[in-house]
Amino acid sequence: MRAVTWQGRRKVSVDNVPDPIIKEPTDAVIRVTSTNICGSDLHLYETLSAFMSPGDIIGHEAMGVVEEVGTQTGDLKVGDRVVIPFNISCGTCWMCDHGLQSQCETTQNRDQGTGAALFGFSKLYGEVAGGQAEYLRVPQAQYTHIKIPEDGPDERFVYLSDVLPTAWQGVEYANVPDGGTLVVVGLGPIGSMACRIAAHRNNCRVIGIDLVEERLDRARPYCAEVIDLRTQDADAVVAELTQGRGADSVIDAVGMEAHGSPVAEAAQTASGFLPSSIGRVVMKHAGVDRLAALNSAIALVRRGGTVSLSGVYGGAADPINMMTLFDKQVTLRMGQANVKRWVPDILPLLTADDPLGVENFATHRLPLAEAPGAYETFQKKQDGMVKVVLTP
Repeated sequence: MRAVTWQGRRKVSVDNVPDPIIKEPTDAVIRVTSTNICGSDLHLYETLSAFMSPGDIIGHEAMGVVEEVGTQTGDLKVGDRVVIPFNISCGTCWMCDHGLQSQCETTQNRDQGTGAALFGFSKLYGEVAGGQAEYLRVPQAQYTHIKIPEDGPDERFVYLSDVLPTAWQGVEYANVPDGGTLVVVGLGPIGSMACRIAAHRNNCRVIGIDLVEERLDRARPYCAEVIDLRTQDADAVVAELTQGRGADSVIDAVGMEAHGSPVAEAAQTASGFLPSSIGRVVMKHAGVDRLAALNSAIALVRRGGTVSLSGVYGGAADPINMMTLFDKQVTLRMGQANVKRWVPDILPLLTADDPLGVENFATHRLPLAEAPGAYETFQKKQDGMVKVVLTP
């Protein structure tokens, strides 16, 4: 089959690789019909390259049709149309029972000290082959799937794999009071969808912040205000809109590669050129993130407010401003999305009425063969690229 493989820092290619097969009774194999490029994939493209190996199949947002099932896959059957959550979970352990599927005890990577295994996401999370491919092996398939109707375009459902539940959890964790103010820092795929979800709930005022024209334009219909960091002071604008207190809640939808952190950016770049064995040690024990977005979120939130982190962070030595967090009595919520926890809330919204605008959410729809160029364009924030759907 054809698949997108990691070949080095800022280098991916589309190659012929062996077809996946059933290895365990709980496995299934799906024929992928749509698969997305996620902002988190860009971390592998550059920042987390020390944890990658040439030939790794990447991607963790996929859907398709079941081609083959193992003997212990529950009611999953050949021909079912399914979306595959990005985290691999069993559905029966203590963590899954408590809605923490991203911490599944069956698939936790104890050798790395990390949570549930993820598709296509490096040695840190199990080095499981990803979904930017023609076919995908799904471990723990008895639970790691979302059955969807046979009709309706892929783009009505494919975002159940990551974007929708990650944004939904971000809004949930933000704990915005009725009539309150929610600031979303970063209007990429997750931030943009978070704005749509908050606007659909219609219980708060949404303010979006970014510095890319196309992202600001996409968010305007769902926000009471958008702040362009190229020309506006976010702290001053939010203070003016909130009687000087700050926002009740802030979502950081940017993460480890934020603009405005030159020292951390230089450190990340330098570690990316180290031999992988050394780079892994550096990242796990001395790694730092670009914290501009997080520091902005802390500054923008009011005293006693909540900061919800949806952007991915991976630094072990980040200099977080604990004094300000403590003094302002800020609540922090964060973590990988527990995909299946939120599916019952989201699935009823994926109707013909399309209140979240999922069918028009993608900015680019490309064949799988064009993935290398898409990665480069997405990483450089060019051509208005915000969300890419690939067709194998």
